[in-house]
Amino acid sequence: MTAHKSGDPTTLNRLYGRAKGKPLRAGQQGLVDTLLPRIAMPAEGPITSQVLFGDDRQLHFEIGFGGGEHMAFRADLLPDHGFIGAEPFLNGVAQALTHVDGDNGANPPLGNVRIHHGDALEVLRRIPDGALSFLYLLHPDPWPKARHAKRRMMNDGPVDLFAAKLKPGGEFRFGTDHAVYLRHALMVMRRHKHQFDWLGEKPEDFLKRPGGWPETRYETKARTVYGHEVWYFRYRRKAG
Repeated sequence: MTAHKSGDPTTLNRLYGRAKGKPLRAGQQGLVDTLLPRIAMPAEGPITSQVLFGDDRQLHFEIGFGGGEHMAFRADLLPDHGFIGAEPFLNGVAQALTHVDGDNGANPPLGNVRIHHGDALEVLRRIPDGALSFLYLLHPDPWPKARHAKRRMMNDGPVDLFAAKLKPGGEFRFGTDHAVYLRHALMVMRRHKHQFDWLGEKPEDFLKRPGGWPETRYETKARTVYGHEVWYFRYRRKAG
């Protein structure tokens, strides 16, 4: 395993992984057809709080939000903040739209979420530098084979981009239940100490879920079905 394979997601210029799974239910397809166009990213131009929400507010960005549970939880917790989520898997987008729409009437709709169905890096590049307060990369595809290491989102090119888009004092949260990816990510982040401070005091801290970080169904399955440990990391963007 090595973090020094040629290229990374910022230079490969293609998106790996599944785009679609089982057929959507009628209600999910309806949300993709009607709600998604209303809350999708604009086709071109800078992506700012003013463009998306019509005001200046703290912006959060989640890369690969899966089914959208974490994003919906955070958006409900912080209704005056703005949330951007990007996910290439259509079924995940459909599930996230269900949360945004209020979980079939169980909750109020979330008006502070915007979604991109596609490559997160395409959107992230259009966000002005220093505009994000939070950036999340939770349980990304580990690409466990060494020859696929360049596909991992935790690589030097993406981490440099994360640092550019976060404001000084902004927070990058990373989580994984995959031991190979954990070691790879730690190697990468050690090379970015000039950009990030780890918000922990001892190694045991990355085994404790921070406040405001919900346990998703994926994480529950990782623990209970596969017997995995889950690791949590919080990094603060340094000034300069």
